[in-house]
Amino acid sequence: MAFAVIKTGGKQYVVEPGKKLKVEKLEVKEGQKEVVFDNVLLAEKQNKLEIGTPKVGGAKVTAKVLREGKGDKVIIFKYKAKKRSRVKKGHRQSFTEVEVTKIDL
Repeated sequence: MAFAVIKTGGKQYVVEPGKKLKVEKLEVKEGQKEVVFDNVLLAEKQNKLEIGTPKVGGAKVTAKVLREGKGDKVIIFKYKAKKRSRVKKGHRQSFTEVEVTKIDL
């Protein structure tokens, strides 16, 4: 079973073919259904492990874009006692859901 560690959106993900994951919103064109991650930090295929310094040269992970959306709402509430100060804000983080199709070394 091949797997890789990729970096996108400031986060690192362990991926393998067929795995679905939600990453930070990607700038994909309308109608584009495939995205390539070339920032591969570690890759393994046929029991051969390659560790990048900092990236594995020539390695890339291809994924299919499934959908884009927003996550659950997070409420931010700040309160200062005895100062009559209160601030209530909400935030919904945008994401892109992708499914990994193949890993190339």
